[in-house]
Amino acid sequence: MNAVESAETENAETENATTVRVSTGSAPKVSIVIPVYNEEAILRAAVVDLRERLREVSWSYEILIAENGSTDGTVEIAKSLASKYADVRWFSLGQPNYGLAMRKGILDARGEYVVCDEIDLCDVEFHSDAISLLERGDVDLVIGSKLLAGSNDQRPWARNTASRVYNWMLRASLGFRGTDTHGLKALRRDKLLSVVDACVVDKDVFASEFVIRAYRLNVRICEVPIRVVEKRTPSINLVRRVPNVLRQLSKLAWAIHMHDSLGSGRSR
Repeated sequence: MNAVESAETENAETENATTVRVSTGSAPKVSIVIPVYNEEAILRAAVVDLRERLREVSWSYEILIAENGSTDGTVEIAKSLASKYADVRWFSLGQPNYGLAMRKGILDARGEYVVCDEIDLCDVEFHSDAISLLERGDVDLVIGSKLLAGSNDQRPWARNTASRVYNWMLRASLGFRGTDTHGLKALRRDKLLSVVDACVVDKDVFASEFVIRAYRLNVRICEVPIRVVEKRTPSINLVRRVPNVLRQLSKLAWAIHMHDSLGSGRSR
């Protein structure tokens, strides 16, 4: 059993994960996966606004709400949205786990292309630009970078600084070659499923592992600058995330370096 199957089996047994599928027609061109946790204040308005702005695109789509462990009214709102709109689906996990929600969302997506979004961003300009790049066939993964030259990061200075420190840690411990791992991404699903399958961590570090493994496997990657403006206070406290992030990074560094060591041993 691989890492993804193990994680999902354990999650199903201990958390009673529930998936609700609404759209049963032909598969859409694009799946927009949005992990949410305690987002009752903005979820309905954000999805309604996103659907309105997606009127401008030429491709078919689905919005997949990846709820994970909310304790407010997020689940009820997700249910309501999926009942009202045929292009909205949702699933629910029994614990706060951003990485597992994103992983399951990519695996459950029905589109040829997957956009990994954030509920407080829903940047349709990025969607359009990224899908155009993917359709051209030059790249298989597009990363929206908050730290790339030309980006416009309007988050508080503490969060911008934390992102820069985190990137430094990724470069020092794992040889990360890009400028950002968290946030907006778009990918050709069939080309990246093997990368998802290889990932061994979840929670806050899954997105980083996914991107780092893609670089290490020489996936064709393009970074594009994005504009980031926080629409609300983050649902998870930055300081509280630090211990778990450090644990997950240690686990990831061990897994990757051990794999490299075993690979080098086999090649001699």
